[in-house]
Parts: sequence; structure tokens; C-alpha cells
Amino acid sequence: MVTAIRGKQPSLAQLRAFAAVAEHLHFRDAAAAIGTSQPALSGAVSALEETLGVQLVERTTRKVLLSPAGERLAARARAVLDAVGELMEEAAAVRAPFTGVLRLGVIPTVAPYLLPNVLRLVHGTYPQLDLQVHEEQTSSLLEGLAAGRLDLLLLAVPLGVPGVTEIPLFDEDFVLVVPEGHPLGDRRGIPRDELRELPLLLLDEGHCLRDQALDVCREAGRDGQTPVTTTAAGLATLVQLVAGGLGVTLLPRTAVEVETGRGGLETGWFAEPAPARRIALAMRSGAARQGEFEEFARSLRGAMASLPVRLRTPDTEDTTDAAGAGPGAAGQRS
Repeated sequence: MVTAIRGKQPSLAQLRAFAAVAEHLHFRDAAAAIGTSQPALSGAVSALEETLGVQLVERTTRKVLLSPAGERLAARARAVLDAVGELMEEAAAVRAPFTGVLRLGVIPTVAPYLLPNVLRLVHGTYPQLDLQVHEEQTSSLLEGLAAGRLDLLLLAVPLGVPGVTEIPLFDEDFVLVVPEGHPLGDRRGIPRDELRELPLLLLDEGHCLRDQALDVCREAGRDGQTPVTTTAAGLATLVQLVAGGLGVTLLPRTAVEVETGRGGLETGWFAEPAPARRIALAMRSGAARQGEFEEFARSLRGAMASLPVRLRTPDTEDTTDAAGAGPGAAGQRS
């Protein structure tokens, strides 16, 4: 029989121990998850049971089960711990913006081409910021953002995900990449309908760039039955397949200089309005560091002023052309 201790309140350590046991249903695994010893964890759960006056877990020699009361109170314990975490995050943000850890998630078709600008900005402007970069596909990044594993994302939008706020950075055109000597190589003003019958090479399933390229093709009138016979895990492989004569592909403008510098390739530029994608920062709506992230976005636009992209602001559809690269200017650079 568990008897409540009058006047006592649960401690955060007790709630943390119980939440870990409720998640893992194993004392050893729960203790390892929160970095404590098994006896200390068991003692904290017992103390919480005494404080609340209810039995939370049923202990056997082989496993741990939640009691009916434990089932009901586990969600409450997790909500309290989450609220305390948000309190600490808010306090840290108010106390010292641009310090501590910033866990930035980046998609693979952005990371190699924009991270140099991001890193220069952080080292030069925010030297006290501990930037941790995670390169993952969009679905994984969004899961990490929702779970609190990531703080900020750099990726292609729109996402259309409730609870996620997007801060547009820039728009970049897609460029047609073809084998050397191809009829569309080094051409300007290519109509989109040229994509209808071309042997198109794409990234593997799961990459948002694949979906964006397919959207461009559908807008061009490409029949959905036209097969895509070869795919690749990354842009570097994709352009090598093009150079080998297996087909053509679409690259975002920021990737062109890096990925086509190995030879055997030519680029073609679409007629205006050229197909494009939008790159943005994304954060949890109402995040404690929202003001900090918005300032980071403004600084990042400035750091990207030399890129051949159209910079954007989050509150207007008007564009500011970076480095003189207007909607058609990007196509004049090689």
C-alpha cells in the first residue's frame, strides 16, 4: 500500500526517472537513457510513488509494467518535463542570444553549396554560437524539428506542415545539364516543353529535389508514363551519369559551378519564367528563439549576396536580385 506524504511535491529528478521507465519499461535501459544508476532510478520512482500516494509501476523479476495510474500519469510527467525544458530554453535565449548550441538541419542538395556561407557567417558574426550541422532528407529533418532534436532547418519550401514557420531566403533557377555536344548544350531560352521527351535522370526517392524536378516536368507537359530509368543518391553521381551519356538532369543554380566543373558536361538555360525552387529557414512556430532565428535569416541573406540567386524577404513577394542576378541573369553566367 502506497501512502502519500503530505505537503511534499514531486521533484524533477523523480519525474524524469518515471518518464524514462514509462518509455523503456526496463530499469537498466531507463537508467542508461538519463545517465544515472539503476538503484538511484528505482529509488526516485519509489519516492515519487510515495509522494503521489499511488503505485506507478508493477515490478517483476523479468520486466516492468505500468499500473493503470502509471499509464495515466506518464503523459502528465512528460508534459511537465517538456514545459520545464521550454522554460530553460526561453531563459537561455533571453539571457544570451547567439550563444550555446544551434542544431541546424540541412538537406543534401543544399548543404555542399550553402554551408560555406553559413559557416563564414557563424564564425565571423556569431563566434559564441556552437553550430552543429545535421545533413538529412526533408522528412527526417521535420521529424527532428518536431521532436526537439533540431532547432532550425535549411531546406526547400513550401513544406505545408502545421506548426512549422518558414522564413524565405532566396529563389534559385533550375538549370538543364546535358552531355557535352548535346543539341541543348550552351543554349539560352530553352522552352520547358523540351523536357517532355528527354531521358531524364533523377535523385532517388526521398529527395525533395526529385519531387521538384518531376513537378517541373509535369508543368512542361511530360507524360507521367515516360519512365525515369536511372536514379542516383547524390548530385555528384547524377552529373557523372549525364557526362557518361545516360541522359540529362536538372540542377539548382547554386550547385552548377561545383557539380559541372569536372568536364564532359554542358548547361542550358530555360526561357523566363525559368523553373525555380525556394530555399528557406524553418523553425517550430512560436519557438523561444524565433527572434534570434529571424535575425540569423537576415544576416544569412547578406552573406549570400554574391550567389547567383534572387534573395527574398519573408513579408513580401518582391525579389531582390543578388549580385545582379535577376530572373534571367543567372542564365547568363557559366
